[in-house]
Amino acid sequence: MAKFIIEPHFRLQEWVAEEKGYFKDEGLDYEFRELVRSTDGKIHDKGDRKGAMQSFEEGRKASVSCACHWTVNVAAAKGHGRLYRDLYSVSPAGIFVQPDSKIKSPEDLAGVPISVGYQSGSHYATIQALEQFLDPKDINLVYSDGMLFARMEKLLDGKAMAVNLFSGPYYFAEQLGFRKILDTTFMIATMIHGDPDPEDLRKFFRALRRAQRDIDLRPDKYTHYYKNEFPERFHARMDTRRWGPGERLVFEPYTEDVYTEARDWIAAHGIFPDGNLGGRRYEEAVLSLTN
Repeated sequence: MAKFIIEPHFRLQEWVAEEKGYFKDEGLDYEFRELVRSTDGKIHDKGDRKGAMQSFEEGRKASVSCACHWTVNVAAAKGHGRLYRDLYSVSPAGIFVQPDSKIKSPEDLAGVPISVGYQSGSHYATIQALEQFLDPKDINLVYSDGMLFARMEKLLDGKAMAVNLFSGPYYFAEQLGFRKILDTTFMIATMIHGDPDPEDLRKFFRALRRAQRDIDLRPDKYTHYYKNEFPERFHARMDTRRWGPGERLVFEPYTEDVYTEARDWIAAHGIFPDGNLGGRRYEEAVLSLTN
């Protein structure tokens, strides 16, 4: 049986579990890799219409990976893996503008270019949050500024008027005084790749549950791990003591109702121009380790 491959996911839980030996305590035979090499920032500089869905189509090397639930939903329905039913997570996110921007309210974002990642959480979440305030024709999404760290850098350099950020970049922008106009917190789902041993998956998720409890109890002890996945060019300016815990794991099922409602929303908003959301039914697209 091949080793279980663990990839950090721009969050704290995997780093905490590794530091505290929780994966080893569970007896997991694993390899811990920073596959995306986010510390050099290159993975995030891919602009235009290169997003989470495309990375699933190209294939991921880790046994388990994560992305916004909308894209994982469609990728699983297309057969690029199986959505893990027994867990989802919730990530703080928001639309940020320059400190001196004249944009003060969500309504002021009408027609303003908002940098997001194509078919990534920022894409869906921005639409979902803004449609309470704006007509669809007034929501102006821009994909060419790149993925998470690339578009954060555009904001920091004054080259972007509005940017959707989550995870560490969310807290970094907040620390530096950039103004959040609208919260766009969104759900993340887990994808299982290949055919890992179910017992290895149980060990992995038990370790993450322990790590989540540690973070809940003392987030201040672990926010320094954001630096492990941040491009090094930003490290000197980061004060992670001021940052929050970020994404939180929720050990509750991603139900069939959620699966269906998300797909209906995606279809209604034309996120996939070809209309192809995959043909696998819920029971075919998900994997559960519980009854």
